[in-house]
Amino acid sequence: MAVNSPLPVASELKPVNGIDIGFAEAGIKKPNRKDVLLMTLAEGATVAGVFTKNRFCAAPVQVSKANLAAVSNGGKPIRALVVNTGNANAATGEQGLQSARTTCEEVARLLGIDAQQVLPFSTGVILEQLPVQKIVAALPAAVSNLKQDNWFNAAEAIMTTDTQPKAASLTTTIGGHTVTMTGISKGAGMIKPNMATMLGYLAFDAKVAQPVMDELVRHAADRSFNCITIDGDTSTNDSFILVATGAGSLSIDSVDSPDYIALRDAVTGISTHLAQQIIRDGEGATKFITISVEQGRDMEECRKIAYSIAHSPLVKTAFFASDPNLGRILAAIGYAGVDDLDTAKLDLYLDDVLVAKAGGRNPDYKEEDGQRVMKKAEILVRVELGRGDANSTVWTCDLSHDYVSINADYRS
Repeated sequence: MAVNSPLPVASELKPVNGIDIGFAEAGIKKPNRKDVLLMTLAEGATVAGVFTKNRFCAAPVQVSKANLAAVSNGGKPIRALVVNTGNANAATGEQGLQSARTTCEEVARLLGIDAQQVLPFSTGVILEQLPVQKIVAALPAAVSNLKQDNWFNAAEAIMTTDTQPKAASLTTTIGGHTVTMTGISKGAGMIKPNMATMLGYLAFDAKVAQPVMDELVRHAADRSFNCITIDGDTSTNDSFILVATGAGSLSIDSVDSPDYIALRDAVTGISTHLAQQIIRDGEGATKFITISVEQGRDMEECRKIAYSIAHSPLVKTAFFASDPNLGRILAAIGYAGVDDLDTAKLDLYLDDVLVAKAGGRNPDYKEEDGQRVMKKAEILVRVELGRGDANSTVWTCDLSHDYVSINADYRS
């Protein structure tokens, strides 16, 4: 059960003009479940993406990066995205690359476009060859049910260990133009993105130039999907894709445009919501934890400390147990790698409770106050470094018995 994250309502997920969505059941890992997703894009759409930096990046990641690079070098624009769950097609060598290309070729044949205009994505078990013929056999069904209002089905079609689909919609006005955006994400474990998340897709109906899209996707990812962690593991398949369909009246061709800032903030806002849904649905999670590190010299050291706290198994298990063993947080701060940190200037808060003051236990701190906060489903950890004006926020969850069980049984 996700932490304070209600199921998305299908009727509230707004269609985005210029993108159609279809799905199918290919039986890749389990029968009778949606496991293939197809998105088709209108002519004139622009697409940008960020991908995992894991050196074992999956075959579809390699193909998608190459196909996006081809657009930047004067190739034909991207017209379709295809996603499968149940198999990551990662660490699969040349055969895996060929399987990803075969999937693109079949999508292209069905839609009458070039294979290089298709971006493939996969998620699931690593080190197993993709059952590409199952995907090829299922694609006609995905084509046959293409329609604009399939976003809820799309969110379900990319799930693995997720307990619920993750999706969000927004309609906003920018420069007098109405802009509609809808996005989906998936992920519950193997989450410490080094660019984005396990999988995330966000579409909106503005017309945006390619260089602007490239800047926009990096900005949004760095402030949303790159600020989450469940277990500290960076997946081989992490991908976050933005699609500007060009079907609306808003047009932006420069980051200097006054409308760009409004669009950037809206995209970052909905991306943050999608990223936080992943943490709320973390494998075995019972608590949603915000870690805010403030008064640092720069964002890098603030984020380094925030992630050190968020990744600590001792900290995460203490949160699961509602045990205010808060010296574990100070220890995680101390080994974060900020070598010149002056701990005598540091204050630590748990929600409104001042736990540590000037690097030591606050004389007024009472353990029952810490336990009161630890029992909550949503908790804020705030660290004041006392050395500058920079800050950074990371979102994480606790570590429970169920996390071990889910991952021990993942392939069974």
